[in-house]
Amino acid sequence: MTKANTVVVLDFETTGLSPDYGDRAIEIGAVRIKDGKVTERFQELMNPGRRVDSFIEGYTGITNSMLKNAPPCKEVMNEFADFIDGYNLVAHNASFDKRFLDAELRNISRSYSGKFVCSMLMARRIYQNAPNHKLGTLVEYTGIPSAGNFHRALYDSEMTTKLWLKMLNDISEEYDIESIPFILTQKITKTSKNNVHQFLRNC
Repeated sequence: MTKANTVVVLDFETTGLSPDYGDRAIEIGAVRIKDGKVTERFQELMNPGRRVDSFIEGYTGITNSMLKNAPPCKEVMNEFADFIDGYNLVAHNASFDKRFLDAELRNISRSYSGKFVCSMLMARRIYQNAPNHKLGTLVEYTGIPSAGNFHRALYDSEMTTKLWLKMLNDISEEYDIESIPFILTQKITKTSKNNVHQFLRNC
């Protein structure tokens, strides 16, 4: 039984919204946790092979000059494929990150065996009274200390990791579930908000 507190939490910064339109990754950040403890981190800028526009520079703080001498995507993603090997994966708005992970690994003929779960979808069910379910809002709502810049990959991964572990702890305490399997978190994200509390009470 694979545990929910043994995962890799990841975040991409990119040139745009979708690899289907030719967008590429420009930064990957990730945190590996085992039994709820951080064991390793991964952070790399990567050169997408073209300039990023001024909006992305302003949004992420990642400039073209920073990317100029960064290693190419294929080099970084080859290392990252090794980093995530054998682990399930967590991301905030995971459908976005999964699209870029799949596209970049496909470019280098690599793959991964882990399954994804979305911390944003889980938070929508666990923290239904939050003002919204953006990462920054949830960090503030749950009282997680923060002192960095959102929209940089490693910092977002760090904050998502803290949010993820906070959610697991809250579920464990409220519903008396000692060890939460990863598959349960997947089921939570697919359960309606109206039914999730009854679902967890029955676990």
